[in-house]
Amino acid sequence: MGFTIGGMREIRELRLMPRRPRRPGRVPVGTAVAEYTGLWGWDVMPGARVRHPAVRPGCSCAAAGCPTPGAHPLDPELVIPAGTPLDEALGAWAAAWARTPGAAVLLPTGRAFDVLDVPEPAGRCALLRLERLGLPLGPVAVAPHGRVWFLVAPGAAATLPDLLYRAGWDGARLDLRCLGPGGHITAPPSDHGGLGPVRWLRAPCLESATPPPARLLLGALAYVCHRLAGRAAPGDAGPRVR
Repeated sequence: MGFTIGGMREIRELRLMPRRPRRPGRVPVGTAVAEYTGLWGWDVMPGARVRHPAVRPGCSCAAAGCPTPGAHPLDPELVIPAGTPLDEALGAWAAAWARTPGAAVLLPTGRAFDVLDVPEPAGRCALLRLERLGLPLGPVAVAPHGRVWFLVAPGAAATLPDLLYRAGWDGARLDLRCLGPGGHITAPPSDHGGLGPVRWLRAPCLESATPPPARLLLGALAYVCHRLAGRAAPGDAGPRVR
């Protein structure tokens, strides 16, 4: 995934630097950006934020009727590339915050990883099943709008229909989709669409540095999505695969 010993040392020193008190468990955004680019080899994009409704409601992009307020890139061309040296990554992020205070951290999909996106109840249940089975897992995040994101090897979005067909789930109605090239997710600890922060259920670490192939997780995810959708609405298994 592109992590280096030098990057690990720099980020460890950054974490140890004295700073203002913060809520327990919260990693400063600048530190998170440095970890994503320097340790895990992920590109980072600054994202828009939702303005405080009492001050000036709407998205920081100021577009009338923004379809995804606070949940889209500030500029699709503005990317902090994987492997950016620590000082450069922090400087680039400081510039983004100067432009949009409170800018979200976005991780582009289809590059270092794709993302399997499922409802939170299904995601949490499937995560327990996958852990009990001892299957390899990459990072897993939960977003405040009730979705869980499983990071998987890139290329999954292009092969998802075939993977579902081979596993016998192609005719099922599943609330499951895959984000690939051109997509993105909001990264912890950033706010997603004004609803609250995204959190890691399984934070990135050396053991999960390389996301697993989607085929290893898809069976458990599809099964749990199908089962829970059937419980929630008897006679209607929910929306189709998307």
